[in-house]
Amino acid sequence: MKKKVVLAFSGGLDTSYCAIYLSNELNLEVHAVIVNTGGFNKDELFDIENKAKQLGVDSFQVIDETKNYYDSVIKYLVFGNVLKNNTYPLSVSAERISQATAIANYAKKLNADFVAHGSTGAGNDQVRFDAIFNILIPEIEVITPIRDNKLSRDEEISFLKENGIFINAEKAKYSINKGIWGTSVGGKETLTSHLSLPEDAYPSRATKRIAMEVELFFEKGELIGIDGSLYNHPTEAIQALEKIASPYGIGRDIHVGDTIIGIKGRVGFEAAAALITIKAHHALEKHTLTKLQLIIKDQQAMWYGNWLHEGLFLDPVMRDLESYFQSTQKNVTGKVFVKLTPYLFSIIGIESKHDLMSNKFGSYGEMNNSWTGEDVKGFTKIMSNQMSIYHQVNKVE
Repeated sequence: MKKKVVLAFSGGLDTSYCAIYLSNELNLEVHAVIVNTGGFNKDELFDIENKAKQLGVDSFQVIDETKNYYDSVIKYLVFGNVLKNNTYPLSVSAERISQATAIANYAKKLNADFVAHGSTGAGNDQVRFDAIFNILIPEIEVITPIRDNKLSRDEEISFLKENGIFINAEKAKYSINKGIWGTSVGGKETLTSHLSLPEDAYPSRATKRIAMEVELFFEKGELIGIDGSLYNHPTEAIQALEKIASPYGIGRDIHVGDTIIGIKGRVGFEAAAALITIKAHHALEKHTLTKLQLIIKDQQAMWYGNWLHEGLFLDPVMRDLESYFQSTQKNVTGKVFVKLTPYLFSIIGIESKHDLMSNKFGSYGEMNNSWTGEDVKGFTKIMSNQMSIYHQVNKVE
């Protein structure tokens, strides 16, 4: 009997190569699995299944992890307002954790001998997948054909052609990963330090020109309503916001960062719903959290995002930080008003019963109701006392 391998499958060039290689070259029984993290609709999944069957896999399985992905990862990225290098919402890094976990659990269920993924030897995904597999299924060997054979995309296309599978080289120019928290786009432009991605590299199309305003409703830090409509789960609200905002071309950028393996890398992305959600949530927090809450949470969120990006999601310190983030959200409830325009969005303002910017206590720059001018004089003298002593002692003539 052939040995079984579970292949993390997306239908792209790399995993198509893997399907043929594992079957024809390694003589393995290939069980392809796609983990949907909210980036595929039914028609797209149907097309990917047909492609897998054309490649001759022994079985094909779709695992929908969208809600679990949100509950275990995305929720805390929102609570932390996490943007890697103040730019990137960790679209791919976050979903790889959820995908790898689902693949590991499926491999155990199938009693597989091997598990395989299509990561190259030059990126972050190889570390993220391997780390999860090493922790959750250490008894199952990991196979990585693209990395092990050091293949270029042209070599993969040639190999598939030799095996009767023809890949559209024009479509294969860009590597695209779609999920509920954004879509990453890699191509020849992102291999440089100066070129931008062309319009047609992005899966969505910027078609809307007339500005509009949307009203987002958060309850305890989670987006659950848009323009008065409430959703059963935040994933539904995020997907609805994506449909509204992506036709404006909002959320496109190129992230430049340090990879886990120590080299610089660039990746294009579009993440309209993710960026709007994070910025709207942050605006609501600035009104409802105290100064010290905001300062401490910003610091911890940076570590949380970095460690998730580095593939350290299963370290227990991440659960500790998530508990802290959760505790900060009890008063983060209210409406946020957002204006959408072509390629841009702006936060107009918020409404919340927990708004600490209450005119009951004073109006910034105009009047106060809680102290007198004499109180401020005394406060200022005490606050600046140590600085005053320093400058008097170290006075330079």
